[in-house]
Amino acid sequence: MKVKIFTDWWSRWNPGNAWIWVYITDEHWNEIEKRYKNLWIKTNNEAEYTAVHLAVNRAIEIWAKEISLFADSKLVVSQLNWEWKIKEERLKEIKKSIDELIINSSIKISFTWIPREQNKEADRLSNVAMDNI
Repeated sequence: MKVKIFTDWWSRWNPGNAWIWVYITDEHWNEIEKRYKNLWIKTNNEAEYTAVHLAVNRAIEIWAKEISLFADSKLVVSQLNWEWKIKEERLKEIKKSIDELIINSSIKISFTWIPREQNKEADRLSNVAMDNI
């Protein structure tokens, strides 16, 4: 199965009480699931990386064989694609964990940066979750 995944995060401060959202569809845009989770105190980049980790792990759990993952963090997407170096140790650890998930599952994955305006469902979910706090 091929899936499309959109991730987003929300935090009032940096670092701060961070929330992440994951929206998963099949390749024909049929919704598979929506998830959100409170990470407690994280930096913005830690939240974005954690959203990717959660999304990749969930895709593996539902037996996806190919993932197209979209996020509106240019920094995180460029680092996941090995285009930019990661300086912060905590982010290196999360990236290593994501890489291990991908390697151990033999899943095919692409990471694509999209403008915030094209990440509407993940962004909408962030507002729903924040309204329920």
